[in-house]
Amino acid sequence: MQVSIFFWIGFHVLVFLILALDLGVFNRSEHKVPVKEALIWTAVWIIIALFFNLFVFFEFGKTRALEFLTGYVIEYSLSVDNIFVFILIFTYFAVPAIYQHKVLFWGILGALILRGIFIFAGVALITRFTWIVIFFGGFLVFTGIKMMFQAEIQLEPEKNPVVRFFKKFLPVTGELHGNRLFVRQNKLLYATPLFMVLIIIDVSDLIFAVDSIPAVLAISHNSFIVYTSNIFAILGLRSLYFAINGIIGYFRYLKTGVALVLTFVGIKMLTSFFHIEIPILLSLGIIVSILLVSILASIFIKKK
Repeated sequence: MQVSIFFWIGFHVLVFLILALDLGVFNRSEHKVPVKEALIWTAVWIIIALFFNLFVFFEFGKTRALEFLTGYVIEYSLSVDNIFVFILIFTYFAVPAIYQHKVLFWGILGALILRGIFIFAGVALITRFTWIVIFFGGFLVFTGIKMMFQAEIQLEPEKNPVVRFFKKFLPVTGELHGNRLFVRQNKLLYATPLFMVLIIIDVSDLIFAVDSIPAVLAISHNSFIVYTSNIFAILGLRSLYFAINGIIGYFRYLKTGVALVLTFVGIKMLTSFFHIEIPILLSLGIIVSILLVSILASIFIKKK
């Protein structure tokens, strides 16, 4: 599928226009995002992604539209694990709820760049070295199984090598300074803990991209489809964070569902190497079914 440069430009214009409206109009004043507002915005981001999916359908056909939708669902479901880590990070640094939206906004801008590099590198590798799908597929299966039996995540930001690197070149204040990322003290530039939080969130997102991007590459090898589905899922991550942060206790089996999705996608990638293709529509049905069952199980199976 050949994609015109104008589609790439148009997509990024759309993304930055939406982000400008989000930060400059709808969230101009800092506030704690309530669950109801977060759920509404989560629905808005999903609707925008579905409208873009319609554009893909009319412009590139049914197969590419299904690839986009499946990739979007995979990326969105795998984002749940990111959110658990974001909650730990904000809790560890005691970041007030009114500042969290801004940090996630700038974190998403960083993620756009880092994931773009990751995606194009991954597509190039798979196109040139077809055997690498065995490595990606095996890695996803291993990660999915590990996730099912993994204990709670332990957060130790002070041991993060990226944080240590930044602290060598840029002093950090001992306390927050409102929503500012940098401050001047005694004519010297200091980073605030909020900037450290931003760095850790972007690094964490890149680490999770090691799982999620190969998972989407198992569905499509087209850069435009993989990139746009990934970015739309990331754009909706902020509102999903505030929604899940408010109702996190209700979906205790969701992480198991996400682990099963990761394992299934890894198996799909492995079978594709041996020319055993699982149809996109069937893959989408299996993924959605796994997530629905995990959500329903969380609701109806009472916690002991």
